[in-house]
Amino acid sequence: MHTETRETPIARFLSKGPPAAADPALMAEAFRWSALRVVSKTATVSLAGNRYAVDPALVGRRVECRYDPEDLSRLDVFLEGRPAGAGVPFVIGRHVHPAVPQAEQAPPTPTGVDYLGMILAAEEAAARDGIAYRELADPGHNDANDEEDAS
Repeated sequence: MHTETRETPIARFLSKGPPAAADPALMAEAFRWSALRVVSKTATVSLAGNRYAVDPALVGRRVECRYDPEDLSRLDVFLEGRPAGAGVPFVIGRHVHPAVPQAEQAPPTPTGVDYLGMILAAEEAAARDGIAYRELADPGHNDANDEEDAS
């Protein structure tokens, strides 16, 4: 209980009604990351290994790139605090910023199939059933002549 207001802190907080929920768009904007970049001669900026096309009027200017670190497919460009268009990705090689911690992946469950053993068995079977070159007939040798010589 507060000595001056004679109310508990939560009662004082809720005395004017339930708090208003924050605007989702405003919350999304608040948690975006930003980076300063200089626009190249080809009207592109580079961010996290990806290249984005921007307005050619920005060539040589220092711009602020605002983005969601978990979705690098969208990049908003600002010049001196004012919106200056969107960065259009050429090819996205990285979809998530490298500084974003990734969720741990569960180890794969074993299938019970021994693929290496199957390959080894197939190789050994092929070697066992190999060609015995000494047992092949000589193409220049006539088997009919051998039979006559034997009689």
